[in-house]
Amino acid sequence: MVDASVRRALGRAATGRALDTDEAAALLTARGEALDELLHVAGGIRDAGLRDAGRPGVVTYSKKVFVPLTRLCRDRCHYCTFATVPHRLPAAYLERDEVLAIAREGAAQGCKEALFTLGDRPEERWPAARRWLDERGYDSTLDYLRACAVAVLEETGLLPHLNPGVLSWSELQRLKPVAPSMGMMLETTSTRLWSEPGGPHFGSPDKEPAVRLRVLDDAGRVGVPFTTGILIGIGETGVERADALFAIRRAMREYGHLQEVIVQNFRAKPDTAMRGMPDAELHDLAATVAVARVLLGPKARIQAPPNLIAGEYDLLLRAGIDDWGGVSPVTPDHVNPERPWPQLDELAARTAAAGFTLRERLTVYPEYVRAGGPWLDPRLLPHVTALADPVTGLAVEEARPVGRPWQEPEEVFGGRTDLHATIDVTGRTEDRRGDFDSVYGDWSEVANKVRYPAGDPATGGTDGDLRAGLNLAAHDPAALLAPAHEAKALALFGADGPALDELCRLADDARRDAVGDDVTYVVNRNINFTNVCYVGCRFCAFAQRESDADAFRLSLEQVADRAEEAWATGATEVCLQGGIDPKMPVTGYADIVRAIKARVPGLHVHAFSPMEIVTAAAKAGVPVREWLGMLREAGLDTIPGTAAEILDDDVRWVLTKGKLPAAAWVEVVSTAHELGIRSSSTMMYGHVDHPGQWLAHFRVLAGVQDRTGGFTEFVALPFVHTNAPIYLAGIARPGPTWRENRVVHAMARLLLHGRIDNIQCSWVKLGDAGTVEMLRGGCNDLGGTLMEETISRMAGSGNGSARTEEQLRAIAEAAGRPFRKRTTAYGHTAA
Repeated sequence: MVDASVRRALGRAATGRALDTDEAAALLTARGEALDELLHVAGGIRDAGLRDAGRPGVVTYSKKVFVPLTRLCRDRCHYCTFATVPHRLPAAYLERDEVLAIAREGAAQGCKEALFTLGDRPEERWPAARRWLDERGYDSTLDYLRACAVAVLEETGLLPHLNPGVLSWSELQRLKPVAPSMGMMLETTSTRLWSEPGGPHFGSPDKEPAVRLRVLDDAGRVGVPFTTGILIGIGETGVERADALFAIRRAMREYGHLQEVIVQNFRAKPDTAMRGMPDAELHDLAATVAVARVLLGPKARIQAPPNLIAGEYDLLLRAGIDDWGGVSPVTPDHVNPERPWPQLDELAARTAAAGFTLRERLTVYPEYVRAGGPWLDPRLLPHVTALADPVTGLAVEEARPVGRPWQEPEEVFGGRTDLHATIDVTGRTEDRRGDFDSVYGDWSEVANKVRYPAGDPATGGTDGDLRAGLNLAAHDPAALLAPAHEAKALALFGADGPALDELCRLADDARRDAVGDDVTYVVNRNINFTNVCYVGCRFCAFAQRESDADAFRLSLEQVADRAEEAWATGATEVCLQGGIDPKMPVTGYADIVRAIKARVPGLHVHAFSPMEIVTAAAKAGVPVREWLGMLREAGLDTIPGTAAEILDDDVRWVLTKGKLPAAAWVEVVSTAHELGIRSSSTMMYGHVDHPGQWLAHFRVLAGVQDRTGGFTEFVALPFVHTNAPIYLAGIARPGPTWRENRVVHAMARLLLHGRIDNIQCSWVKLGDAGTVEMLRGGCNDLGGTLMEETISRMAGSGNGSARTEEQLRAIAEAAGRPFRKRTTAYGHTAA
């Protein structure tokens, strides 16, 4: 008799209604008639998905070689026989020639994937691993992995799939250019299996579920086609297993990057701590596959390894899989060496017997092959397209890999290069980019991540907190940053009416004490050298696809021409920022600086946001410090501290799909300061943020300034909502209120008092009248003349893109203040 909870959940699944965790867990227990019904539902969902994908009845596999780069690992998983100890190995790592020998043999037999599997960061546990890397000039296992992947691409043409374990956002950025796909099994979200003695993951730092979930998210943010999955039968409960599938679904929906989900059954191995534990039962595996299919939907690609299913091909196909994973005619499964892969002829026959056609795919799934640019680095595209059917995205089975150069594509300039001028006349072509519905992830999942406190933290204080805050602001304003005074600071962020007027007066007094009465400005020109970008920042209306009508790329000559024009009209600075263009060559940023300095040696180059720097360094495969050093040698003077938004990752991952984490932003600006490259600092506010996060942001800036002293100014950037995708999607509010603009500028002056002397207000975002008011409430700087400004104007700012010196003088005079030209670093210039 079928349990009532199972029957109820089956009914919901069969009619397409959403399941919760308990219902999914109930379905995991389905057996007999109930299991047959569950498999029927799951199979139907799979079949619909394959029809929608244009390959009805097709089950895929990848023909691969297995490259066990190192079997050393810092983790101690209690079921693993892949990881071992140094004295049991001939060497800590495979040599590069050994890697290439495996790849060449695979290429000769028609394999197209090189699956790199290795332990997590073995050099952090094993001196032998550290010594091996040092002797060959590699800083880390990941550096060596990257070098081997490039060698495989160039010398054999096989496509690397990388499984190095836990990776950071920055490490994923570094590896994306050398591999069409990567992977890491989530395995489970059960923290107790990791934290409790005797658990399968106890003593394994990289198996903490929160860490692995962060990797799934970071892979999505970086835009890596990614494989993940669960391992069943290691002691998890049904609810815990279901929870892991829901976690995978969330990441899949939010970023669209999970190309494949593996449901793998535990098989006990001798010589492991879990050798006496029973294998996961195959009907349990089938039920789990079916539940995964129901939860993840028709677009998901779900795999069960064919060498672990004891010949039950039909059962797993009925359960809803549509992929058999990687199968090698050359190398064994080094993770499960006791269970060989089936012969391809047998796999095809067993698949056909169940009514399906077996087709070869590449390591990167067809959907991502066809999409191309956003998912695949341009240096990989020739390798992928040489092996892929351009219509289906599947492998061309008779194609044989051939080594090809791993190099930059030829640069193509042009597009709407007059956008900087015509944005104020004809405006943008459309109010949103062409891939609005996909590039930012699933908007419903994004909305679910917005977190506001139960009450407004800026209005939750008492009148006493407000009075005490004003008193502290008058006598020791920087003390408001201290945690002991948090209630006072938050009360000030909520100030309104006479209290707000008093706050602004105190900020203006602090401004006078710090820098005097002069209103300063710089004669400069903004140059946006490209707006092609696929990062998916949800607040940005500037970024375009390469094929969009408003997209453009400037040549080096065009950039130098604009710099020379600026110099001829009296500019002392050019400010350069662009989209994260996948076709920007590794040398492109330094080439831009050199081109400007060659044309106008005396012009100050203020260029490249921390996001541009960290992604360019990753693309080049060098540390940020080294990359900044190269830019400095090319002539870079200072960098803008943009891309900060709010330095709180809970906000950043709502605002952006793929931008750098807060810690990476801090690393870049701190490193720049240490190298003598100063920067501005910024905060964009008024979207999905709240005052508690503003206060935390100011604390981060203060901490950096205390360590480096490298910030030249702080710039408050009100969110311009009109064309911002996150506003058009109904998630962000329509920018800050007038009260919030006054509060943020005043509090910036007070909180940063004694650390950052110059507080700048943006006439582009505030307008002339708004700028005058900010000058009366703590600000001393107007920024620049700009000459052109595209980013805010594309977002819908209505305040133009240029101001003459006379117009800026009028703003200062309206505020009743003297007016002075400055250098980028706030030195005096000749009048």
